[in-house]
Amino acid sequence: MERLIRKAQELAGRYGISYYEIRIIRVTASHLTMQNGQLEELAMNTEIGIGVRAFNGAWGFSSANDMNRAEKAVETAMKIAKLSKGDSRIYLGDPIVDRAEMRPKRSFLDVDIEDKLALVKEIDLLLRGDRVSNRSVHYGDGLREGFYFNSLGSEIETVVPRLRLGFSVTAKENGEMQSYWKSFGGTAGWELVEGIDLGHWTSFVREKAISLLHAQSPPSGEFPVVMDPELTGVFIHEALGHAVEADSVKNGDSILAGRLGERIAVEELTVIDDPTLPGKFGSYVYDDEGMRARRVEIIRDGVLVDYLNDRETSAILGLEPNGHGRAQGYNYQPLVRMSNTYVEPRDWSFEEMVEEVRNGLYMIGDKGGEVDTANGTFTFGAKEGYIIENGEIKGQVRDVALSGRILDVLRNIHAIGNDLAIEFPGYCGKGQWVPVDDGGPHVLTRALVGGLR
Repeated sequence: MERLIRKAQELAGRYGISYYEIRIIRVTASHLTMQNGQLEELAMNTEIGIGVRAFNGAWGFSSANDMNRAEKAVETAMKIAKLSKGDSRIYLGDPIVDRAEMRPKRSFLDVDIEDKLALVKEIDLLLRGDRVSNRSVHYGDGLREGFYFNSLGSEIETVVPRLRLGFSVTAKENGEMQSYWKSFGGTAGWELVEGIDLGHWTSFVREKAISLLHAQSPPSGEFPVVMDPELTGVFIHEALGHAVEADSVKNGDSILAGRLGERIAVEELTVIDDPTLPGKFGSYVYDDEGMRARRVEIIRDGVLVDYLNDRETSAILGLEPNGHGRAQGYNYQPLVRMSNTYVEPRDWSFEEMVEEVRNGLYMIGDKGGEVDTANGTFTFGAKEGYIIENGEIKGQVRDVALSGRILDVLRNIHAIGNDLAIEFPGYCGKGQWVPVDDGGPHVLTRALVGGLR
């Protein structure tokens, strides 16, 4: 490693490079997938690679999955940066020398692959039942060991374990099909699996899929809507979170560009992105630019107070860097990304919120959707919904979607619950996939409701 550091210094002098950073990443991972009792994937892999960025007013980037080509990757990145000759700026700051390890209670590397396969088989068996036409189980873990150094003198070692387990059921009857699913995940070890009540959750998923076969179609129009913590999380991640990623702001692709300090929501709303939350799926100690991760208040008491940024956007926008430059792997350049994004709880109980609604809906879970951060509009599907009439929860509805204008929904919030949950792990796509989590309490607002079909 000392040789590579000296070589990088020598090449930077030769090509006139003012700043460079080098990431060496090793990931040891296992993945298992079972579909209707058939094992479709059982893989155990270790991969190591190097990613190099050099800055000369614009970035040059190169990567290699063969450490014998590490010096060549460094030289290539610097050649590209020299040829690019941009006029951008980046935040530099002080060098950091540190070692940070997230230690699980029980490493998944110490668990035999036979035990992981037994887990997947057990879940598959538990998911079986009448009217179940399809069962799927996914298990994945990975230990990411990273060494980062840059031209400022930073040298940072990190060790981050991640584990995710998910399963789904599709129920079928009289030509109708409905699906339901559940995922668990975190920066954790095998103890996460040991803490799951598999009997409860497999039964829950199966019975939800079956009950949706007989659910009603939703009404359409603008209604009061109570969002459950999972739907609150996906709304705040997709509709608000992407709009405050500072590369979107810099590029003019966000309705929130130039609005720092402006009240954009009700006074009761505070929104956080926090990669330092212990054990959450989107947590980390240092980002992929060697910046210490830190909690960011995006909205405080209804006022937009910060963007998520990286070295480049913080310099261009004149903001404090906050450690949100993340890359999918060594062979990707860091981009501005979220981590664990959530709405802070207030003091309403779920029951009090429902009592407020004369004619509306209770919507649960995340079924995917679309957001346009430039125009400020969104559409998300929910796993399921329920009609609320005169303060009481009535019949179940299916294939239900929520849509509207982001700022209208934030300003129409009537109540924020006291039941915070941040336990909806997933992967966020933005040309690259990174692990994230999101959540919040129950939230009562107004939005457009309609069917997905």
